Amino acid sequence: DGIRDKLVTGVQTCALPISPIPVRLGAAAWRTLTSVRFAVLLITAIALAGLAGTIIRQLPSGAIDDPAARARALAVIHAAWDPLAVSGVAIGPALVDIFDALGLFRIFSAPWFVLLLTVLVLAITCCTIDRTPRLWRSLHHVTVPQPLPFFDPVLPGRAALATPALDATAAAAILRRRRFRVRTVTSDDGATTWVYGDRWQYFKLATLLTHLGLICFLGAGAVTAAAGFETVIFLAPGQTAPVRPVGTPHNLLVRVNAFEKPQRGDGSFIDFRTDLSVFRDGAEIARKTIRVNDPLALEGFTFHQNTFGPAVALTIRGADGALLWTGPILLAGELLGMPQGFLTIPGTQTGLLVLLTRLGDGSSRLVLQGIESLPGGDATATRFQALLDKAATTDPAQTAGVSITWDETAAWTGMVIRNDPGQALVWIAFVALIVGLVLTFYFPRRRCWVRIDPEQSSLALLGDRSLDLPRELRSIAAALDASRPLDPA
Repeated sequence: DGIRDKLVTGVQTCALPISPIPVRLGAAAWRTLTSVRFAVLLITAIALAGLAGTIIRQLPSGAIDDPAARARALAVIHAAWDPLAVSGVAIGPALVDIFDALGLFRIFSAPWFVLLLTVLVLAITCCTIDRTPRLWRSLHHVTVPQPLPFFDPVLPGRAALATPALDATAAAAILRRRRFRVRTVTSDDGATTWVYGDRWQYFKLATLLTHLGLICFLGAGAVTAAAGFETVIFLAPGQTAPVRPVGTPHNLLVRVNAFEKPQRGDGSFIDFRTDLSVFRDGAEIARKTIRVNDPLALEGFTFHQNTFGPAVALTIRGADGALLWTGPILLAGELLGMPQGFLTIPGTQTGLLVLLTRLGDGSSRLVLQGIESLPGGDATATRFQALLDKAATTDPAQTAGVSITWDETAAWTGMVIRNDPGQALVWIAFVALIVGLVLTFYFPRRRCWVRIDPEQSSLALLGDRSLDLPRELRSIAAALDASRPLDPA
């Protein structure tokens, strides 16, 4: 209200005529943003959205900015939802389209969710600004002389002292030894003296740090959801892939130079190491061997070692002996409990499904299946099936005219590549919250009044709820009663 009144007064004294409508709208917006009910409504909406995000299957983070990955992820969702029907009417496909349009498959990065976070940050900021002047006044302006009813022993935190005429200097010294800031005031007639002590007076302002931490946390979430980027890339040694979708100007390219997964004698892994190079516009700009807890940081991007899996290096030649493919195939999927990969054989319409099986003697064998799409593209037919041992080559007559050689077994590495512009805000929020909570709960403010007059001396102690008020009241009262009374002479 005080800020609103100042705003209205400033407008009234301005030389230029200004319509009161914007002023009223501004005052109404301020009242809304500083309303506790509005804040609760926002928090409820965000909580419900978060609940929906945990119930509804979300798109993978790498599919949000990649159209091809997004299409594949939506196809998986369609396969699960399309059979839904009500009274024989299929509603699954329409439901997927509606949910996708509303952003319910990517709630935590949807524009409306970012807007909710932004408005909540703004509301908390306005509430903090509105509360700070009152908080400062309550901490800074203290009335030392208090009337006699204030010290009524019936009230909590009050005690009647056994010594009627205390020495004000001794009482002040006792409070100072307990780390109180002390002020002494004597009545005009000199009959009554008040000794006031305040400990941790301004530490109540630490709640502002807590508010700052909350604002930074929510702001970091909004910034990351709006401008953050995350993708997952699987590569075998020697392979290269773009970080952002193809066509992005000055895109980063990552290449795996080598991948190692040394093992102990019992078969457990010692470490996972990826020798990684990063390129831009054809030039290598960074190279590092990354580990699980030792990523590569570059221009706001962080390249994390995340996972790994098997790969097989194949050489495929056409009927005329021409080389169609040589290199690894990532077995990043799983079919019937076996590692599975897929490759469209270059120069053909045949897709090659590869399964890696393990035989009883510990050796491995590949199961190969050639697949072609039928006219219309909705179904497939098997062109061939074959088994292949390591270092062996298939008979072209059995594999649709192509020869497939299994050169070696390799491994692929999986990396999470993340650009999190809200990371700095998260660290600020963490420090602010920890400092604010420590100061608030471990340094509670307490205020002590000692009223000294010839007839009766009284004690009043006020403190935060985290303070053991009765215990401290007894301790201070005992110390004051044990002090030397004022010498009447």
